[in-house]
Amino acid sequence: MILDTIRALSPVWQMGVVILCVLVVSTIVIAALRFLQPQKNYAELLHRTISWWVMASVFFGAVAVNDRIGLVLFAFLSFWAMKEYVTLLKTRPADHGGLVWTFLAIPIQYYWIAIGWYGMFVIFIPVYVFLVLPVRLMLSRETAGFVASASQIQWGLMAFVFGLSHLGFLLIMPSPVGSDANGRTMLLFLVFVAEISDVLQYVWGKTLGRHKILPSVSPNKTWEGFLGGIASTVVLSLGLRFLTPFSVGETILVSLMITVAGFGGGAVMSAVKRDFGVKDFGGLIPGHGGMLDRVDSLCYAAPIFFHYVRYFHFR
Repeated sequence: MILDTIRALSPVWQMGVVILCVLVVSTIVIAALRFLQPQKNYAELLHRTISWWVMASVFFGAVAVNDRIGLVLFAFLSFWAMKEYVTLLKTRPADHGGLVWTFLAIPIQYYWIAIGWYGMFVIFIPVYVFLVLPVRLMLSRETAGFVASASQIQWGLMAFVFGLSHLGFLLIMPSPVGSDANGRTMLLFLVFVAEISDVLQYVWGKTLGRHKILPSVSPNKTWEGFLGGIASTVVLSLGLRFLTPFSVGETILVSLMITVAGFGGGAVMSAVKRDFGVKDFGGLIPGHGGMLDRVDSLCYAAPIFFHYVRYFHFR
């Protein structure tokens, strides 16, 4: 009876049931661990799980209900990630005008998405903002630190605005020919695979991790966590094929692509944090750090996944 009801739901709401089940099981497991091992401190794990309930509810609600609401959410993610990054930069007073233009680029980038203008979406930040931003910085007439400021700000725009904005454009993509999947369902696939990979790499690393993979960049990342998390994520992704037009083999390939790209994004952001001398990008999300600590993998995985599916499935 229950299974028949779930099968009658649309793929989006079927995914909502999957997310709910994962959260419920995770909560029960943590409650059992706290009961069976009261001497151990599971506070961080508890905070992480509570935050996942909130984040998953907000994300799924925004994506499932309305495209515009989803775009507003992604624009907010880009804004907050960029804000956390800029807060850590050693900016000059001469950079303030350029930073105003930087944050104005965010709603403009999402406007191109809202009207479905792919051509402008894909070149606005890499080309036009790249050319205009240094001009605005130059008009302040302060040359000391000019190259560092222009480079750091543009890199942040590429990673946290351009990279994450691919989530928004994926949301509005239509169904591929001959498939029930669409941009919304594939967005859910991408985000679930990227985020569950982060979680499973953390779990495998905590339980079996012995050999450091990047000791000078991210000491907590291990080969056991990396390989175990990716392998288990790829297996789980096969259960989400109903969200995609992928075959079994392609699902494995795409999941590997997402998880490896996501790991790269997380590692790069770890290097950024080490350069700034901070543990987290912020404290917005209990148990996770800042917004950027949670979306770092998507900064890399989203563009790669988007252009793959657009080339092979949306032409």
